Amino acid sequence: MKVRNPRTGDFDYEIAPANPAAVSAEAARLRAAQPAWAALGVEGRAAVFEKFAAAVERHAAAITAALMIDTGRGAIARVEVASLPASIRRWASRAPQIFAGLDEGPSPSATPGIELRTRFLPYTLFGAIAPWNFPVILSHIDALPALMAGCAALIKPSEVTPRCVAPLRAALAEVPELAAVMAYVEGGAQTGQALIAAVDYICFTGSTQTGRKVAEAAARALIPANLELGGKDPLIVLASADPVAAARTALRASVVASGQACQSIERIYVARAIAEPFLAELVAAARGVRLNHPDIGAGEIGPFIFAPQADKVAAQIDAAVAGGARILSGGQVETLDGGKYLRPTVLVDVTPAMAVMADETFAAVLPVTVFDSIEEAIALANASPYGLSAAVFAASVEEAEAVAARLEVGAVSINDGALTSMVWDATNSSQKASGLGPSRMGDEGLLRFLRRQALIRQTGTPLPLAAYAEDAHAGPGGR
Repeated sequence: MKVRNPRTGDFDYEIAPANPAAVSAEAARLRAAQPAWAALGVEGRAAVFEKFAAAVERHAAAITAALMIDTGRGAIARVEVASLPASIRRWASRAPQIFAGLDEGPSPSATPGIELRTRFLPYTLFGAIAPWNFPVILSHIDALPALMAGCAALIKPSEVTPRCVAPLRAALAEVPELAAVMAYVEGGAQTGQALIAAVDYICFTGSTQTGRKVAEAAARALIPANLELGGKDPLIVLASADPVAAARTALRASVVASGQACQSIERIYVARAIAEPFLAELVAAARGVRLNHPDIGAGEIGPFIFAPQADKVAAQIDAAVAGGARILSGGQVETLDGGKYLRPTVLVDVTPAMAVMADETFAAVLPVTVFDSIEEAIALANASPYGLSAAVFAASVEEAEAVAARLEVGAVSINDGALTSMVWDATNSSQKASGLGPSRMGDEGLLRFLRRQALIRQTGTPLPLAAYAEDAHAGPGGR
């Protein structure tokens, strides 16, 4: 399977996809080792995690170098790699506290003479199918808490960005206790299908379209599916907001990671009273954003990681213009030395039916709609099949939160944007077509991997069969 370099357009790397037999064999190996991993206890697993964090740090330069080629980004790649050992240590620290707070009983039942206890049992084998936009952190965001819960973990990073897998494997090999219960398999759809069939719990991050297929496969296998899917995040800028500050934040929340993030701001609704200064600042700031070409070490926006996305986004923009929208900045996909780039694109005179407003856009595209009432803004923001996250800007937190409470999304950034990409301890549940299952954030990120087993204790004398005899419960007409 050949892999494209997003900066050059060359297919300069390849992987050998794991076939179903190879996936099954790896799953069997991990399953065999999982009981010993669970038996370590949470403190023992935390100690192993500390070793893994240190190993990742020793291999950070190699992981980063590979990730920079995978994604065509420099600074974001360094931040992403640095976040992995930080996340490992966060779970190593937090998991023992979560386990200490579990209520195992005993507690009295509502049934007289019965006492209850609870055992918390990890799923044996967890599986992850990760996307290409943040290949390092999103390959581990669910696997780390699953491992700390006591599961074994089988991870399939994206076949679009697989170069980081080799140095990650090298880091993992330095921690044999973890390597026994954690593994990466490479490949495309066939490998992913085999993985779902081999595990007891599947987490998928990616498009809603593919997420539906994962959910269907999980349903056939009768396993839980945790899905983090697409988004079309709105930003509402109220009349009381500082238009300049709101515009600058809107741009940052769209441009970071070149707009190739599910929680990027993709729709903007601004109050008419401040629309003119807001748009003036947004357009000026957008025109000042630099491509990281030819120097990956300069600029703020990188290439399309997955080339087909460039064509999809270009089609959305072209259709919007054909429908009457106007481009105030950007608007054209540029091919530079084989890489495909799009400068921040501000659109006005858009309508809700346009694809650029209705469909997910994986690029720094900012369509702006002016509203006359808060009711109108809320209705427009909620008129979407997606419900991942949103943002609200106002003069006060209280005013912003009053609007946020009416938005049909899992998380709302108040007087900021796209905070869900930076804040990982805020439990939230995606709505509509943006996801399925428990939150991956906060303590729920670990608790979802623990099944409950009830121990129902008889503290007295078990009832004899005679207690269930027909004549022992005779009604008014009986003897």
